[in-house]
Amino acid sequence: MRSAEVVRKTAETKVELQLNIDGKGNSSIDTGVGFFNHMLTLMTKHGFMDLAVKCDGDSDVDDHHSVEDVGIVLGQAFLQALGDKAGIRRYASVFTPMDESLSQVSIDISGRPFLYFDVEIPTEKVGTFDTELVEEFFRAFVNQSGVTLHIQLLHGKNSHHIIESIFKGFGRVLDEATAIDERIKGVRSTKGML
Repeated sequence: MRSAEVVRKTAETKVELQLNIDGKGNSSIDTGVGFFNHMLTLMTKHGFMDLAVKCDGDSDVDDHHSVEDVGIVLGQAFLQALGDKAGIRRYASVFTPMDESLSQVSIDISGRPFLYFDVEIPTEKVGTFDTELVEEFFRAFVNQSGVTLHIQLLHGKNSHHIIESIFKGFGRVLDEATAIDERIKGVRSTKGML
């Protein structure tokens, strides 16, 4: 079972996270940020991973530290749970429709952190959630997990739908790229390492 548990405590947040890549889509999410909880739950369900997150953050300031730090800890847990990456497919790319919105998310579990984020979200907030934090979450994840991640919005008008499409797509590419392919001996790289 590819799993990890990470705890991170700073002056701004305390994040406790358990991840099982080979899960069934079960989640227990409490970040203190309602809309973000919803997105992580969707990501988990569509990515067939099991995820438990508890975050106590300085929400009296805003939600930035909580969202970013959850991204940091999830990236660390993902990297730890993958281990030596032997046998994984490594690449995945999906289109995910959500009503009028359509996103493309592509991943390379490469060991090289890079985020390409080409998404215009029409509103500054969904409820009380600052929509600019979507990019911050993914940047934090990428920097800690060492993956290359491309996220592009092809079209969309509703901010909630756009973000939901992206998080569902992210779960799906994580599932596909981490899947074990018995044809792959060692890692899927001519260098012999990822």
